[in-house]
Amino acid sequence: MAEVRLVGPGGEQVGVVRVEDALRLAQEADLDLVEVAPDARPPVCKLMDFGKFKYESDMKARDARRNQANTVLKEIRFRLKIDPHDYGTKKGHVERFLKGGDKVKVMIMFRGREQSRPEMGMRLLQRLADDVAELGHVESVPRQDGRNMTMVLGPNKKKSEARNEQRRRKNSAEDATTAG
Repeated sequence: MAEVRLVGPGGEQVGVVRVEDALRLAQEADLDLVEVAPDARPPVCKLMDFGKFKYESDMKARDARRNQANTVLKEIRFRLKIDPHDYGTKKGHVERFLKGGDKVKVMIMFRGREQSRPEMGMRLLQRLADDVAELGHVESVPRQDGRNMTMVLGPNKKKSEARNEQRRRKNSAEDATTAG
């Protein structure tokens, strides 16, 4: 490895130089000589501040982790014969989960003779999907498995978007209370 292809600190091509010359240039510029492509012929080296590069890449990784959406599958259970007020309460829970950016698995539990009327369960799930249509969409259509019928609703907003929006809303509410 007598020669390397050298890339300057601004990304400009310096050309093929001897290793000793590349090290001298790095020392003069008070930078590090970093090998970026060892398999190339000749190997490619770059003049850069390696500490700064490492710090920036760590910050990018941290921001990516912070904005990463770890969507949770929340589950809510209904009975076929549900009181209108209970339906409203459960629908409120589903809306809250979808606003938070989580998926919701809606399950209807059938008992006894209710199992012979799956179309009533379909109707209830379709009604719920229509009621929360502005917050979420149906990811998996209603499906009967044994005594239960399940459907998965997915949020229209990503988890990170929903979290940022909630943060903005909270901050603007705090600003309004301190100003007034």
